[in-house]
Amino acid sequence: MNDAPQPTRADYASRMAAYCADGAARAEAIANKGPLVLDGEGRLEASIREAYRNRGFYVFEDVVGAGEIEDLRAGVADMLERAPAQPGASLDAKGRPAYGRDLAKAPYIFIKPLSDPWGGTRELGGRHPHQMTQPEPEADAPEQVVHIMWGMCHASDACLRVYGHPKLLAVAATINGPDFTPFTDTIFVKHAGLGGSVAWHQDGVTHWDAANWDEEIHGFNFQVQLYETTPANCLWVVPGSHREGRIDIKARIARNGGNECLPDAVPLLCKPGDVTIVNRQMLHGSFANTSPHQRISLTFGFHRRASVLGQAGVLSVKTGAVYDAARIFERSAVVQVAIDARARHFADERRFAYQPFVGREDDYRWTPETVRRVITDYNTKDLSI
Repeated sequence: MNDAPQPTRADYASRMAAYCADGAARAEAIANKGPLVLDGEGRLEASIREAYRNRGFYVFEDVVGAGEIEDLRAGVADMLERAPAQPGASLDAKGRPAYGRDLAKAPYIFIKPLSDPWGGTRELGGRHPHQMTQPEPEADAPEQVVHIMWGMCHASDACLRVYGHPKLLAVAATINGPDFTPFTDTIFVKHAGLGGSVAWHQDGVTHWDAANWDEEIHGFNFQVQLYETTPANCLWVVPGSHREGRIDIKARIARNGGNECLPDAVPLLCKPGDVTIVNRQMLHGSFANTSPHQRISLTFGFHRRASVLGQAGVLSVKTGAVYDAARIFERSAVVQVAIDARARHFADERRFAYQPFVGREDDYRWTPETVRRVITDYNTKDLSI
């Protein structure tokens, strides 16, 4: 744990200014971004695929249109407004029953403003070994703020629809094969001047010592950005680090004089509607958001089926159950329902054909019955490796 005196919010923002400017310049020089282009076979265009393979990330520009972004913002705002007034409360700030009290998994994670909830702890398999700087919030800051929200496909129809985005699913099929499987989904909330950090880490846990290890065995995450991101509030990545295997993060920071501002990291700078893709083996993290700009990122990931089949849950999904074919199919059904929900809303858009459900589409239409059967509490069946 980091027991050193912590700076004020203003001091921290001032201290980070030069690093943020340098990082933005590095990101601009790499320019690993552009439109999401599919080839004639519906696969991610080869040069983009190669850029992602080499660097471990890419920023797809203008993937989600302005109207859909507004629907997503409204869905997330409603979820935030309906959060418990404080952790564990049964009512929201307006005195209404808080959202999610009837769900198997509580939808909200609260933290102290500007804090690092996992760094330097054994949480999530101890994969965040260094605790980030935790600036002191302003005197009038709330005691707790929402940091993460779970279960976006149940909470918001707009979120379910974006989960079935045909171009994003085509990327998943290109990288992980046509029988790709889902991982989990999370809404990261970086409140302006209050948002916490996520300490440097690699997401993968299961396959580091596998005989068939390669740089993509732990899958990837998308992040749909609902607002413009800045160096002060966005995700930072270390390009190429997905190829290094398991990284000794504490040693890496020690070699940097104990400074968590890694010199080779770059910020993922986005406009609303941009979507980032980040290899789960990438060294990545984010700093406390002392800026006046919020970030809200819809995060959802995908795996190779072969990476998941026969494995047991890790991270926050430690059920002890082995991921057999039935479990994988059950969780993957959410993707098929999302495809149908999207097709009903965007009638002129080409529907994605998800291989595991070809010929079974009628069993997974977006109906009240299917929502009860497939969508409610779907995130208790996440496939976490």
